[in-house]
Amino acid sequence: MADLILVLNAGSSSLKFRGYTVEAGAGSALPLLVRGQVESLYTEPRFTVSNAAGDRHEEHSWPSGTQLGHDGAIAWIADFLRSHGEGQRLVAAGHRVVHGGVHFTGPTLITPAVVEELATLVPLAPLHQPHNLAPIRALAQLRPDLPQVACFDTAFHRSQPDEAQAFAL
Repeated sequence: MADLILVLNAGSSSLKFRGYTVEAGAGSALPLLVRGQVESLYTEPRFTVSNAAGDRHEEHSWPSGTQLGHDGAIAWIADFLRSHGEGQRLVAAGHRVVHGGVHFTGPTLITPAVVEELATLVPLAPLHQPHNLAPIRALAQLRPDLPQVACFDTAFHRSQPDEAQAFAL
């Protein structure tokens, strides 16, 4: 049975995802299995998913005015993967997070303490950080045993020389 890694990119009104297959002996290659999104999370949610070739696999729409939110989208995606996973077992999730502050300079295993620290950074990225944290919390509720990793946009800048961090060069 192959394993599956779920990668999530949460925005204010959408949640994009990709599922990658992990097979023993396949080396570092992670073949794409599915990609999709739930868009218009708070107005007229719509779920679409495609296979690796880009062929539309499934669609679902909710009635106008439905407020699915990030929690509902995570639940829907998890249920979809469980019911359509063709034997794949979800073993980890990765999240794009805008701000890692000065403490998180690379991919980080998410713990309750990490989520708490990331929440303190909301004032630095108020339009993005709350939405990045929502699926982390929702997935932790659904699958507390599932390892989750945060990858930070700001990590790129933390690896730059001090002068490049301080000046727009």
